[in-house]
Amino acid sequence: MTGGSDDPAAVPATYADWAADRSEPRFTDWLRARTGDTWDEATRHRFARELHDDTLDDVVFRRYLLQDYAFVETLVGVLGHAVGDAPTMDAKSRLVDFLGTVTGDENDFFQHSFVALDIPESRYEEPTLAAPTAAFRDLLLRAAREGGYAETLAVLVPAEWVYLSWATADDLARETGPDRFYLQEWIELHAVPEFESFVGWLRTELDREGATASERRQARLAELFCRTVALEAAFFDAAYEGKNSRAPLEAGGDH
Repeated sequence: MTGGSDDPAAVPATYADWAADRSEPRFTDWLRARTGDTWDEATRHRFARELHDDTLDDVVFRRYLLQDYAFVETLVGVLGHAVGDAPTMDAKSRLVDFLGTVTGDENDFFQHSFVALDIPESRYEEPTLAAPTAAFRDLLLRAAREGGYAETLAVLVPAEWVYLSWATADDLARETGPDRFYLQEWIELHAVPEFESFVGWLRTELDREGATASERRQARLAELFCRTVALEAAFFDAAYEGKNSRAPLEAGGDH
């Protein structure tokens, strides 16, 4: 699932101009085009390739898990906020279902993986946040606090869409999958039909909200979307920083 190869400078700055010569324009397609090569940097990252290939260093995955778990805590709160902002009962129900998945199956995955990777509770309950994690949490909170339903979607959609893209990419997938269960399960969590359906629904919600927003608000939504994709790539980059300093991570640390 590629599609971010457009030069953002060549993509019309307004949705109206971009949609004018398209028979079935989608607001989220315009947003993705605005990200340019950053989309591929996030969805074809070294982390995703090594995850599928089963060559990802456990030191790197430990670092990544600690940061992602810290982010998920914020995500849960913002999802709850989005439930309140959602315009229909159906939308509220879809978000509640996803919230249940994050706090249920996904949280179980984290707990089992922490045990398998010998990460003590003290490390994942009070991690030291990497710069991209702190920035990502701040972006998500500000989008929810200072904006509305559309602004929250403008961060949620790319965050989940990027994961669906790398998890289901045919050119990354290996026929048998990784041998380490925590790598295989992390892929499966983001490749199952239920997750694909949810991401598709999120896109439809943002398509509707964005297409009817003012031009000024559309620009703000594009800014949030593009910033999220850039942070996804930076989040993966951060997992490799300090990789040669293995001792703290091998003891369960995050520095």
